[in-house]
Formats: sequence, C-alpha cells, structure tokens
Amino acid sequence: MKELVEVIAKSLVDNPDKVQVNEISGEQSVIIELKVAPEDMGKVIGKQGRIAKAIRTVVKAAAIKENKRVIVEII
Repeated sequence: MKELVEVIAKSLVDNPDKVQVNEISGEQSVIIELKVAPEDMGKVIGKQGRIAKAIRTVVKAAAIKENKRVIVEII
C-alpha cells in the first residue's frame, strides 16, 4: 500500500522527488504518512479535501483484501 500511495502522490505533484511515504504497521492497522513539498500540499489535498479523500478511499479498498485498517495522514 505504501507503493500505491507513492505512485498516486508522485503523479499529482510538481516535485515528485520530494514525495516521502512512511508506513507504520501494527497488528490490525497500518498508518501511512505522506510528506510532500509545501508548494504541492494543495495539489494532494484538493478543493475541500476531495483528492485526499479519494486517495484514502483507494487505499482502504486495497486494504480490505488484507483485512487491515489503513489510515492515511498527509503531513
């Protein structure tokens, strides 16, 4: 799922080399931290958070196959 978030984020931003994704795994949940350049933050979040919500939806759909709970944090 880390790779999925990384591919989506790199396709959205102007500085794909500054995209960093960290995955913190627990027993039943996974936290994915997404860091982008400050000037690209708006492109990842989108108007009223629509793009961020879409990213979270796609990742949650992928997590269902592994029976895990996923939290995507944009930093």
